[in-house]
Amino acid sequence: LLTFTGSSAMVSLHLVPRLIALLLLLPGRIRSSSPVFNSLLSDLQGDPELEERCRDLLRDFGRRYESYVKCAVPSARPVRICENCHIQFEMLRVVYNNISSDQSEGSGSNRSATFLLRADRLMLVYMLFQNLEDVWDVAHCSQCLSGDGLSNITLRYMAKLNQSLSCFESQKNNHSELCRVCRADYKDLNEFYSIMEKNQTLCIDIEDSMNATRRLWSKDFNCSFPREETVPVIAVSSFMLFLPIIFYLSSFLHSEQKKRRLIHPKRAKSNNSLMNIQDKHS
Repeated sequence: LLTFTGSSAMVSLHLVPRLIALLLLLPGRIRSSSPVFNSLLSDLQGDPELEERCRDLLRDFGRRYESYVKCAVPSARPVRICENCHIQFEMLRVVYNNISSDQSEGSGSNRSATFLLRADRLMLVYMLFQNLEDVWDVAHCSQCLSGDGLSNITLRYMAKLNQSLSCFESQKNNHSELCRVCRADYKDLNEFYSIMEKNQTLCIDIEDSMNATRRLWSKDFNCSFPREETVPVIAVSSFMLFLPIIFYLSSFLHSEQKKRRLIHPKRAKSNNSLMNIQDKHS
């Protein structure tokens, strides 16, 4: 056997003529598309069954990856990636887990995982999946899902959202009437969204749809309604506004009362003096 430095592949002697012919035919570079190179590469693997299994997993990963990307790109605006693409992402994750946990029969290590995920510096399969998984995590899609589909609270939000949007559509030609007719539905949607925000059950789909609905209500339709939390603010502001008036009024009344009190000691002193004079004369 002949061993190449830096490689674990063992080349039997009958492959040497083919290797020399390859180097003579392709001086300076090796074309991966060459049938000679592909045949030699197959022989160098030394385990055709392992290679075929890895290629099956790789092809499956490519199909699932393509399916997810075809779903995710059209769902970018408006953002509906969690709602529309959770099935495709879960299927992609299953295939990736199959690759990373695959153990060929009779081997003590994850041979397909090593061959597909860590065989080179680029680690393309690993990087492709990690990038998509990072996007999925940043979108907080798991907070909108339960089991194999959307969670119950997400479905309730979608129903309230559709109810508000349907009301907007029915009154879109009369904004003043829209504000009155759709006020109750829109307020209910806002309150339900606040509950979801407090319970941390929001994903990017819900956040984006709520922002778009609020823009429609306030900017496009020019509608508004007083919020309950503004009532204490108005009360405090009114109190602060009248506080100087109350202060000056109480100061004025207090000074007037003090003036009246200052008169009494003078009268009392006069009366005492008069009584003393009378006593002396007597």
